[in-house]
Amino acid sequence: MNRKNTKAWLYLLPALLFLGVFMVYPLIDVFIYSFEEGYNSASQTYFGVGAYNYSYVLHDTYFLQAVKNTFLLVIITVPVSTGLALLIALCLSSIRPLKELFQTIYFLPYVTNTLAVGLVFMILFKKTAYSDGLINVLINWFGGSSVDFIDGPYWAKMFVLCLYTIWVVLPFKILILTSALASVNPNFYKAARVDGTSRLRTFTRITLPMISPMVFYLVITGFIGAFKAYSDAVALFGTDLNAAGMNTIVGYVYDMLYGEGGGYPSYAAAAAIILFAIVLTITCINLLVSKKHVHYS
Repeated sequence: MNRKNTKAWLYLLPALLFLGVFMVYPLIDVFIYSFEEGYNSASQTYFGVGAYNYSYVLHDTYFLQAVKNTFLLVIITVPVSTGLALLIALCLSSIRPLKELFQTIYFLPYVTNTLAVGLVFMILFKKTAYSDGLINVLINWFGGSSVDFIDGPYWAKMFVLCLYTIWVVLPFKILILTSALASVNPNFYKAARVDGTSRLRTFTRITLPMISPMVFYLVITGFIGAFKAYSDAVALFGTDLNAAGMNTIVGYVYDMLYGEGGGYPSYAAAAAIILFAIVLTITCINLLVSKKHVHYS
């Protein structure tokens, strides 16, 4: 190893130590815990080693419900939020006057407290003894019947959760895509106009390929973020997500550790490893797909 490589590794050493201590070691530790049956965190003892924890978690109705909720959240919010962000970013890029003002307005929800936004959504959607909520007022105004979006049917609660999640993640995606669109070489667009290329073809053949690395980045981070969703559901439905039927995988892990029926770190570790495997698999699939559809200039 030459001197330059040694110097480079010395620069990287603090970051590598940080990752090793706070990421790699905990992951290995959780993996070990997931096979220790009946682990007691107080006495640091367990009565067996095996796959029972995984069997229990995979047959737990609360976990299966959490998996269903999480996958629905991922499948709906990631493509919808990315598509909306791209559409809004394109509109913002075409605006000359007050462009910075509109960008700031769209970015405001991102810097707003998550629980505060959740409370606003509860006011909009929750039925109370005094009001059916602003959204139900609008539904009634158009001739529809009121729907209890917070304590009512499953589809209504999932709709609110997806809408809330999209609202929270949209500003960051708009900011990233607006920056990506601004970095596209304008000479490409000039050449397309000279050739008489339509706007749709210009978008599909020039704009989209040029910003595809950023779109791919947002899709990957969107998948990971949606799989880690927990605070969104708590903000809307409270801490007892199992009773509301709106728990997520991360919420299930938290409940197993600290909830009212908690104190089961082995089950929590098994659920966490399952979540890690799901996220890793989907990320690998996205990486394989990106080789054909992402263009790095």
